Amino acid sequence: MHDLLRLLDLLATGASSEQLAEVGAANPELGKATELALRVHATLSGHRRREAELAALFDTASDLARLRDPDAVLRSIVRRARTLLGADVSYLSLNDEAAGLTNMRVTDGCVSQLFKEVVLGMGDGLGGLVAQTARPYASRDYFFDSRFRHTGPIDDAVRDEGLAAILGVPLSLGGGKVIGVLYAADRTPREFSPDEVALLSSLADHAAIALDNARLLAEISSHSAAMQRAEDAHDRLMDLVLRGGDVPDVAGAVADVLHGSIGVYDAEGGELARVGEALPKPSSAAIAASRATGRSVATAGSWVCAVQAGGEPLGSIVLSGRERLVDADRRLFERAAVVTALLLMLRRSVAKAEDEVRGELLNDLLTAPGRNPAALLARAERLGVDLTEPHAVLIAHAENVSRTRLAMAAARHAALAGNHADEVVLLVRAEDPESLSRRVAAQLGSTVDDVVTVGAAGPARGPSAIGQAHAEALRCLRALLALGRAGEGASATGLGFLGVLLGDRADLNGFVRRTVGPVLDYDTRRGTELTHTLDAYFAAGGNLTRAKDALHVHVNTVVQRLDRISSLLGEDWQAPSRALEIQLALQLHRMRSSP
Repeated sequence: MHDLLRLLDLLATGASSEQLAEVGAANPELGKATELALRVHATLSGHRRREAELAALFDTASDLARLRDPDAVLRSIVRRARTLLGADVSYLSLNDEAAGLTNMRVTDGCVSQLFKEVVLGMGDGLGGLVAQTARPYASRDYFFDSRFRHTGPIDDAVRDEGLAAILGVPLSLGGGKVIGVLYAADRTPREFSPDEVALLSSLADHAAIALDNARLLAEISSHSAAMQRAEDAHDRLMDLVLRGGDVPDVAGAVADVLHGSIGVYDAEGGELARVGEALPKPSSAAIAASRATGRSVATAGSWVCAVQAGGEPLGSIVLSGRERLVDADRRLFERAAVVTALLLMLRRSVAKAEDEVRGELLNDLLTAPGRNPAALLARAERLGVDLTEPHAVLIAHAENVSRTRLAMAAARHAALAGNHADEVVLLVRAEDPESLSRRVAAQLGSTVDDVVTVGAAGPARGPSAIGQAHAEALRCLRALLALGRAGEGASATGLGFLGVLLGDRADLNGFVRRTVGPVLDYDTRRGTELTHTLDAYFAAGGNLTRAKDALHVHVNTVVQRLDRISSLLGEDWQAPSRALEIQLALQLHRMRSSP
């Protein structure tokens, strides 16, 4: 017992594996305990090593975020590579594509001046092979490794530094382009593990980012004069707009500066303005490419730039008669697209005023439908809407799109549309809200280029029924989001049994309390995660291994939590009928807890 306690004490105080092994050797009866202690020690050592590796990667990412001196960032990366891999030497070389060589850039731990100045031909030595093939290579003993081409100058430099084991990984940019190699090396033979190769590769990725960022900063500085010219031209265009100009005026000004023909088109391809020769309509592929990059794109004989506002497509502008555009002219062309977007948005202001009137009616209709039904019917009639006819009520939701933009897009599909209670509401003349909701979700998603979820209810006639349908549509929307069905449209009919509960006046809170209330209360009192464990257990199909992976805990912890749940809900909680009720109650709880 004394030796066992000593073994545990050594393990708790972070003793070495050799010390643990000595206790086991002194007492053979502790063979199994010693084996387990060594395994725990190895696991803890691995965790500490991974924590150090992650900390180094985070520190490197932080250095990149504050990038001022790329050489300082590279020196930091090389130093961390040496420390984390426990290597004698680390270094970094960069490729010179024009000369077909790779040159030493940063070293750490090197003592040989010859090694610091060595130049590798592409394909020569281990580093040249890495630079040429874009693959990591590790050599346990450099001078006895025949996988790469040995040369006199390289071997002399390696010998002068006294290196034996060398690991090299590529510094790669997008598209697989290799710009250099990061190395770790020892002066004695050594095997490099896959984890060490992966770690050095991660540091190499950070080094590549640092070099690419430095290149971009240099390009920005060298093009500042051209950017200033584009900005001045933009100011002139803005002045034109402020003096009352319109789309044709902008087209004329840009055509005059760029000496070409200009065409401006709306989102449907209709011509809004043209200066110069007739132009073919831009292809949808060219507009899509411009929208994706935010830049103009060259096509056969012309340049195309998408006109958009906040990601919303408004149209396009086309320039012909210029095969090439220098940076300043290209930026002027792109700024013309921005100004055109501004003009088109201003043009919408008149239509928006009418939409506001419709939005006010919709708000009054949903806020107080019983206050003066006759007046509401009359106001709707003046706008061409007959509320005595059957209407579906839809509520649209998008995470990454403003409600104003979503409401503007929704207005195309509705008799009335607007913002109400932080959601976009549509009133549509229809008798089948289920199929309508799916169609509107898809169409709005395509228009705003984002996931749009739509809850629906109805058909309803008259202010009072429309107000009730709105409440049901909101419950359907919350159910879709809680069930992870973002991007879909559904009414209570399409939500099955859950829809039945949402569609009537059932006591949902009472159902949740009766079914899983003890678990919810226990979590509230104790700060535990039994509810989360139930969700993970059902999501894993009752598989303990998958559940513990989802929860990031030991399988014994899952078992203990499930035992506690059994004591709270009863031993039969996993029976099919009870399990179904519990899962439904959990979904309702998530739905009602969501904002």
